[in-house]
Amino acid sequence: MSYIPTPEQAEELVKRYNKDAFHIQHAETVSKVMGEFAREYDPENIDFWRTVGMLHDIDFELWPEQHCVKAGELLRELDIDGDVIHAVVSHGYGICIDVAPEKYMEKVLFATDELTGLIGAVALMRPNGISDMEVKSVTKKFKDKKFAAGCDREVIRRGAEMMGVELSELIGKTIEAMRA
Repeated sequence: MSYIPTPEQAEELVKRYNKDAFHIQHAETVSKVMGEFAREYDPENIDFWRTVGMLHDIDFELWPEQHCVKAGELLRELDIDGDVIHAVVSHGYGICIDVAPEKYMEKVLFATDELTGLIGAVALMRPNGISDMEVKSVTKKFKDKKFAAGCDREVIRRGAEMMGVELSELIGKTIEAMRA
């Protein structure tokens, strides 16, 4: 019988396969951002959104060349619910796997995964971090391809399109979610 882990159980699973503080911090950040988006779009399922955010990169540290493929295998072996697996795997759509995000929650994960990295990098450059960050600060750095070069701007743009929102709105909502 498959199950949906709580966000706390998901965190334990992530820590089983990830030791690098950066990867654990990223999982926690994305989990919290997903929870904040769920408050607006799906308030009855905040824990589900948080669990998916926590588990999204469970395989990345040990199997980066099999990212999302290995996650699906791992989560199936752990008897995790299929909806969680599809959401986790689909965040790599067009990057490392051909499973498309279908549900709105999956599109939010696709869009915010890379964006949290970019916003986090911008926050490191600011004296007050994220506390007084404005959309224009992120937009300016978004246009600078050399800044946080590992954050794929095209993935962020495609995510905003999938969600049906302007890029600036996605950035603003993600800043607010990270601030919370």
